[in-house]
Amino acid sequence: MAVSKGITWSGFLLRLVAAAVLVFSTYNPTGKSYYHWLSESITAPTPQLALVGILLLIGWTIYLRATGRSLGAFGLILAAAFFGVLVWMTIDWGWISANSVESMTWIFEAILCGVLAIGISWSHIRRRMTGQVDVDEVEGDI
Repeated sequence: MAVSKGITWSGFLLRLVAAAVLVFSTYNPTGKSYYHWLSESITAPTPQLALVGILLLIGWTIYLRATGRSLGAFGLILAAAFFGVLVWMTIDWGWISANSVESMTWIFEAILCGVLAIGISWSHIRRRMTGQVDVDEVEGDI
């Protein structure tokens, strides 16, 4: 079986779906998320609540560290500016209302999913575009 040396569209979509599961299970405006579960059960926490919280924290740590390392501060600023202008354009064109907190929450969370998926995929994308390989710094003696 041949090993792929780059990212595929299906690989990116899988990362995007994983980011969406992470973001929307943590909080969403429907009232069915970890945030809502925690706020309803804060006086009587359960092991399941703690386990899910730890799993979400692990997921956020993986995605945020990978995104921060691959995009860097400037890349994150560019991503925020790009998506911010897209939201501004859709509001300006009348496609969405800035007065709806719920719709703005959905849009913000969808943008967050996109930024996280791009961030966790960026090393693969850059290698495919430029041929440059990212490596992690290794501390200590070998």
